[in-house]
Amino acid sequence: MRFNKETFIAGFALFSMFFGAGNLMLPPLLGLKAVDNWHLVALGFVISAVFIPLLGIFAHARLQGTMMDFAKKVSPTFSLVYCIIVYIISIALPSPRTASVTHEMAIQPFFGTSALLTSTLYFALVLVFALNRSKVLDVLGKFLSPIIFIVVLSIICIGIFSVEIPIEGISEFETPIVSGLLEGYQTFDAIGAVVVGGVVIISLRIKGEHNFERNRKLIIKSGVVAGIGLLIIYAGMIYNGALFHSEFESSVSRTTLLSGLSLKTLGSIGKVFLSILVSLACFTTAVGIVTGTADFIKGILYDSKRAYVITVILGCILGVLMGQFDVHYIIYVAVPALMFIYPITIILIVLNILSEKYTSSLVFKAVVIITIVFSIPDFLKSIGLDDFTTPILDILPLGRYSLAWLLPSLLTLLVTNLYLSLKGTSK
Repeated sequence: MRFNKETFIAGFALFSMFFGAGNLMLPPLLGLKAVDNWHLVALGFVISAVFIPLLGIFAHARLQGTMMDFAKKVSPTFSLVYCIIVYIISIALPSPRTASVTHEMAIQPFFGTSALLTSTLYFALVLVFALNRSKVLDVLGKFLSPIIFIVVLSIICIGIFSVEIPIEGISEFETPIVSGLLEGYQTFDAIGAVVVGGVVIISLRIKGEHNFERNRKLIIKSGVVAGIGLLIIYAGMIYNGALFHSEFESSVSRTTLLSGLSLKTLGSIGKVFLSILVSLACFTTAVGIVTGTADFIKGILYDSKRAYVITVILGCILGVLMGQFDVHYIIYVAVPALMFIYPITIILIVLNILSEKYTSSLVFKAVVIITIVFSIPDFLKSIGLDDFTTPILDILPLGRYSLAWLLPSLLTLLVTNLYLSLKGTSK
């Protein structure tokens, strides 16, 4: 597999659109709480925040359509509803969260300005980038992403080589792999894969790249570049959290821990570096989300450029309004939405990766329906209905780990294919 300049530009652009607020804050606290089990937590986190999103990019390379194509085998109506839900979640939660994180970690400590001013200026810049989307890949890939990667890598490397204290302690996680996997939901990377993957495809077409096979190879290679970058950063930040576990209380907030790590690794200049990093990482993610949402609305409204512009403007206004909330509150509010939409997204990614031979329309319908049904108890539990859902989840395999949907979905995939195989043989 050969990698050229174009591959790395597209790969870094993908990396930057994935790497946002949650990607910075979540890993260190996992490592801090996991201590010597950091590698198990990292494994779970990487599965949901790197491996599955990477499969999502591969699925886009195979389909080279829009996000509507991910669920079209279930039904056009379901596909439309699914896309609308995903885009509403994306533009209402992770996009504003990037502005909130930028304010709390990069603006307020230095300037003491209001969250309203920060989010207004922030989304004004997002608006400029989104309205000039033909330049998004080049700007993100050539300039912003390498800076992000270098700054985070500096924190990781200095931390690894500056601490000689052995990693010893009692992990707070009973099931570290599952804890890491569920925490990976909060990165929104699987949802990000189906959203920003379409941004890359449309950006390539705007640049005049219409060769299906060439674009397929480019998207796959750029996905590998982005995946390797995410793997290095996630594993490194989790490991750093474990390395410095004795320096912080386990109750420390995510933002305080991240600030503390930068200070201990980069010294007094660490805050400046971290501010640049947070601002860039959050900004590139917001651009990807707003652009992807506007592309979707433009597509379902007969390629209307006016619809694209209006959606970008509305998305930025919503970002300003929602960006006023505390970042930890936004993370808390996101849990129920993620517990419902993430399993469906994961299953759709898996189904779109598998061979056409095993993913007929009937298979899609059966597997997705079962996934939705068995995701409901986890969703209800996440909104506080424990008394009703706990007896159900105790019975279901993996129910106590918030993965009640997993085995039924895989079993349905096997059984439905077996039924179709036997039906074909009988003929």
